[in-house]
Amino acid sequence: MDYEAIFHQSVERLKMERRYRVFADLERDAARFPYAMWRPEGQDKTPREVVIWCSNDYLAMGGHPDVVKAVTKATQRHGAGAGGTRNISGTHHPIVDLEHELADLHGKEASLVFTSGWISNLAGISTIASLLPDCLILSDELNHNSMIEGVRRSGCEKQVWRHNDVAHLEELLQQAGQERAKLIVFESLYSMDGDIAPVAAIADLAAKYNAMTYIDEVHAVGMYGARGAGICERDGVMDRIDVIEGTLAKGFGNMGGYIAASASIVDAVRSYAPSFIFTTALPPSVAAGAAAAVRHLKTSQGERDQHQKMARMTKHALSAAGLPVMDNPSHIVPLMVGDAEKCKQASDLLLERHGIYIQPINYPTVAIGTERLRITPTPRHTQAHVAELVEAVVDVWTTLGLPFTQASIIPLRRDEPAAVAQCTYPELKRAAE
Repeated sequence: MDYEAIFHQSVERLKMERRYRVFADLERDAARFPYAMWRPEGQDKTPREVVIWCSNDYLAMGGHPDVVKAVTKATQRHGAGAGGTRNISGTHHPIVDLEHELADLHGKEASLVFTSGWISNLAGISTIASLLPDCLILSDELNHNSMIEGVRRSGCEKQVWRHNDVAHLEELLQQAGQERAKLIVFESLYSMDGDIAPVAAIADLAAKYNAMTYIDEVHAVGMYGARGAGICERDGVMDRIDVIEGTLAKGFGNMGGYIAASASIVDAVRSYAPSFIFTTALPPSVAAGAAAAVRHLKTSQGERDQHQKMARMTKHALSAAGLPVMDNPSHIVPLMVGDAEKCKQASDLLLERHGIYIQPINYPTVAIGTERLRITPTPRHTQAHVAELVEAVVDVWTTLGLPFTQASIIPLRRDEPAAVAQCTYPELKRAAE
């Protein structure tokens, strides 16, 4: 058997299907984010400065002075690594401190930190469901891959309910009956379309039909709520959700994932989840940096306000230029392309011609025919950046013959400055100049 040929053919198949992923070599400048140094492949290529428009470091907390200071201090004091699993090496104090901060953030008795949000979903869902007798998992059809893998790993029966369709969810809950153990798993904010779940209505159904709830808040923690606890805090339903899962790698600008729940649920996951027990713990520096970010965002609203302002401005300006923005109530700015090859070409042109980095989003992340550029403004982007972005995207759309829409104005808040709220793309450009 020609093993190498099998792997080569597998990669070639992805290339033929226009699904082969290429990673840009970027060197982020923490002090000047969203600027980064791009190093194109090839010895004859000169590094270039680019502007990042697709980072999940939504609030630019990765370079916040308090976070950098905490990371540096913890590294100097504790060293680079954690020394092993928590089961073998014990739990270093920065993780204990972080877990206290996260439990307090979500108003829960306890929290448990993992090496990533993907792992926290895999461990949390699979362990909780597997410990419940004859558990039925009810999963939203657009749940993230990590949640799907957690459902699979549990070995439990699952039923998929139509995205954000509470009537369909209720049908499935009725069929399951009051007595059967049921776990409803869903996200608060879906990162590809930017839509938000009807969390309160789902919590109502869970109470009515005696079900547990597990919510993924990874794209909302740090960004929503009075203290940055997410959509559940914003909507006043944190106490009605059994398990809240989040990440430290997006709004908090670090690395890792976690669950927050009652002490008994957290202890059960800690005691039974192999992906927690046998995995090296987060380093002290990462835990300290994440805790600093959580503490800061509990009391600072400035980053959230500026973040939302830039998201609204970006949607507004792109739509005013006739570009196909998918409107939604969140900070996600999806720009629809609808073709895998052209989506990759658009991304390449933006980078090579305009110095703008936006990664293409193709299948299997999104369905075939819904390929898009996913734009994520941050508090560090400016009105001038927005003007440059729109000008670049208009040029790329024209070059590739991609369809424009009828120019429209995605409304901004009434309290936005009039010059911004009423501007068209040319006016925005002139203002930036």
